[in-house]
Amino acid sequence: MSYPSLAPFVLKRPWLRNMLTPLASWYANAAGYRQLGLRADDLIIEENEDVLKALKRLPPQEAYDRVYRLRRAIQCSVTHKLLPKEQWTKPEEDVPYLTPILAQIRAAEAEKEALDSLTIIKNH
Repeated sequence: MSYPSLAPFVLKRPWLRNMLTPLASWYANAAGYRQLGLRADDLIIEENEDVLKALKRLPPQEAYDRVYRLRRAIQCSVTHKLLPKEQWTKPEEDVPYLTPILAQIRAAEAEKEALDSLTIIKNH
C-alpha cells in the first residue's frame, strides 16, 4: 500500500526544497534514531510480506549490520542511555538500503498483477 507523497512536488521546486531541507534535517535529528545508531530504513516495520522479502534479498553483510544496529539500539533503550556522540549515525551515512529493494518488489508485484489480470480478446 502506498501513501500520497509531496516529495515530487517539493523536489521540482528548488526554492521549496531549499526552504524545507533544514526543517527535514532538524526533524531527522529530533526523531532520535540516529542517536541510537540506527538508519531510517531500520525503522521500517518487518511485519509486512514485502519487507520480509526485501530483508531476504539484502546482502549478508548489510543484513548483519542491520541486526547489529537494532540490537545495539535495543540495549541502549533498555539501559536508558544514548550512544557516545562519535557512534551516532551521521546524516551522510543514513542512506536508504532497504527502500530501493522494497520499490523493486512492489514494482514486480504490480507488474505481475497487471499481467495476471489481462483478458484475451479473440478476433474472429
